[in-house]
Amino acid sequence: MSEHRAQVEELLADYRRSREQLASVQQELSAVTASASDPDRVITAIVGPRGTLTKLDISDEAYRRYRPAQLAEQIVRVTAAATVRALGDAAEIMAPALPAGTDPQALLLGTADLAPAEVSRPRHALEEDSYEDENWVTR
Repeated sequence: MSEHRAQVEELLADYRRSREQLASVQQELSAVTASASDPDRVITAIVGPRGTLTKLDISDEAYRRYRPAQLAEQIVRVTAAATVRALGDAAEIMAPALPAGTDPQALLLGTADLAPAEVSRPRHALEEDSYEDENWVTR
């Protein structure tokens, strides 16, 4: 076997290993769930791997304990706590498959290598030409 052929075979083997690892990571990620409850355990939120609410348990006691606005606030709070847990679990699963120095949490949040200032600026501030306030009718 020629040296070139051996290099190609090694590259293909590396590619196959990477694909297998990616498939394994994807399977593990799809199984991630996390839950959180309010202090009295009358509201429990369960989320999937991306923090999407998949189940919400509200006991009858919650309707007696909380006014509607407070209940909504508690639901948002427990869902956010469950999302933080799910993203943490997903980050742990992803970390071994990522290049060294990559922040899995930032990758999951969609911020990857962006600086905090880039993430916090409004979208129109990132665009060079903004026509948001342009009135095309009166031109």
